Amino acid sequence: MNKEYTIRTMTRDEVNLAIDWAAQEGWNPGLEDAHCYYQADPQGFLIGLLNDEPVAVISAVKYGSSFGFIGFYIVKPEYRGQGFGLKIWQAAMTRLDGCNIGLDGVVEQQENYKKSGFNLAYSNRRYQGISHKLASRGAADLVALDSLPSEVLNQFLMPFFPAQRTEFWHAWLGQNNAFSVGVIVSGELQGAGVIRQCQEGYKIAPLFTKSASQAEAIIGALNAKVVDDSAVYLDIPTCNSEALALVEKLNMTAVFDTARMYTKEAPSIGIEKTFGVTSFEIG
Repeated sequence: MNKEYTIRTMTRDEVNLAIDWAAQEGWNPGLEDAHCYYQADPQGFLIGLLNDEPVAVISAVKYGSSFGFIGFYIVKPEYRGQGFGLKIWQAAMTRLDGCNIGLDGVVEQQENYKKSGFNLAYSNRRYQGISHKLASRGAADLVALDSLPSEVLNQFLMPFFPAQRTEFWHAWLGQNNAFSVGVIVSGELQGAGVIRQCQEGYKIAPLFTKSASQAEAIIGALNAKVVDDSAVYLDIPTCNSEALALVEKLNMTAVFDTARMYTKEAPSIGIEKTFGVTSFEIG
């Protein structure tokens, strides 16, 4: 029987499959990631089918006309090494043609990504802690983000990403298994963080603040809202020395690194105020 390999856009339900495969790879996705990521770009998820059997997935999320992000690049283990991954990779790159494309790749694949035109910007590193050891209670200047007007949140979040993504943020902040807090100073929102339940424990993502002390206060408040003894993960850009110092102060343990790479110049996204990356999958 001839084997026919086709690549097409995923349906919303098929994004759940990408999440399942990511979990099997040990990437520990959030419980509502499929819904949230789909809001960013409903056309941005591709699936490779061999005689109607899913064998490869990838995301090629497009933000506006000039920026895109690749993630979820997974081939089903028994079909690896047969060219299916390369073909879906090429389809993703074609979809984002003309954009500055970003990705968070495993460090070992850096050289392969360079061959596709990507350049290393910096590394991100995942850290793990335990909720009750990170928790603190009682900070008068912290507020629930969902109590703030959406225009205040949108204005605050804008400098941390190369494009506006209102629908994604609305979904991200509205997750059932998530909590969010912000730091208000003299009536100004200066910091924000979200913690969401994942297949294992919780992740703090994002965490944007003006200072390490604000970041520490947000981490403490978020961890006070979740189950004691839960694993808690935080992904930081290692080029932010204050973030590195903070996770060391909190006795969090390094888990793994990713290589943040772009096909064009690295965008200005407030790295010095980024104490927690939003997503390795869609930026």
